[in-house]
Amino acid sequence: MKREKAINKQRERRGFRVRNRVRRDSIRPRLSVFRSHKHLYAQVIDDLEGRTLAAASTVDKEIREKVAYGGNMQAAQLVGETLAKRALEAGVKQVAFDRREYKYHGRVAALADAARDAGLDLGAKEVVIAEKEPKKKAGAKKEKGAAKKGSDSAKKEKGGGAKKEKKK
Repeated sequence: MKREKAINKQRERRGFRVRNRVRRDSIRPRLSVFRSHKHLYAQVIDDLEGRTLAAASTVDKEIREKVAYGGNMQAAQLVGETLAKRALEAGVKQVAFDRREYKYHGRVAALADAARDAGLDLGAKEVVIAEKEPKKKAGAKKEKGAAKKGSDSAKKEKGGGAKKEKKK
């Protein structure tokens, strides 16, 4: 139970952080996403006027006919394409992506990529490249291990024969 509460708090903080960032830094309409287990909903909202400019979800007849289940990647891609088409028809070309408390992963990322590919400008897609750490020499570990064990050869190398090492 403790772990669930911590996860919910993280999700809540992430939601506040993302929403505030989108509203503070952008004058574009925002593309807001809601994700449930069975369905996915997305809408383009103009916060200045307080109205929805375009919307699409997996409960729409048009999308439901193409996809049997609305809680998977294929459904998310269809929702993204449909939403982009409807937004472009409404005259919206640039939006700020509001992923709410959801990580940019899986269905949320599939929706965003599909909307981007269909012509909606969400901003540049960030590519994260993990840097590899240099490998340590195997011999260095053995020397340190020998020194920690307190063998006579390790003590002689350090220059103290009878001195005892203090554990920290």
